[in-house]
Amino acid sequence: MSQTGTQPQSSNTTTYYTLLGLHPSASVIDIRRAYRELSKQYHPDTTELPDTVATAKFQQINEAYATLSHPERRLSYDLKIGYSRFGVIQTPTDLNHPVHKPHDYSKSMYLDASDRPLSSGEIFVLFVLSLTIVGCLLLAIAVAVLRGEPTLQTQLSSDLNTQQIYQIYQINTQTARIT
Repeated sequence: MSQTGTQPQSSNTTTYYTLLGLHPSASVIDIRRAYRELSKQYHPDTTELPDTVATAKFQQINEAYATLSHPERRLSYDLKIGYSRFGVIQTPTDLNHPVHKPHDYSKSMYLDASDRPLSSGEIFVLFVLSLTIVGCLLLAIAVAVLRGEPTLQTQLSSDLNTQQIYQIYQINTQTARIT
């Protein structure tokens, strides 16, 4: 038994974890890292091994990664090999003060894509996108002003007409009070 659960059924058979050189409690990040290193090492186009050996090993690595990188398939595979992620619950030594260990989410097996910081490339793309939107708005306004859009002119002329009417009304009311 290990600290995080039980060991796989038999150590003689090769599991996907041993194929990738990992413990069954490895995180998604560890699985991805091991897969990338091994795929570079055993890829038929980049290895010095014979093509048949490299292809067979590369296919095994791909199959292992496809299973272990998908949460539902990984859980099913863990049950198949007899590994349990749920450790044995131990009673606290002092029942008046139960042991409480804060959960470290950075070591979680399943990562939420929204919980990671943006990469520099993503930040750059957002910056370029915002510049493009602002540039398009400024260009549309500049073109409308330079072309003398009729909607802008009618709006200005109707504003002038309203102002002129208001001034005439004020003059009329003032003259009416005087007489």
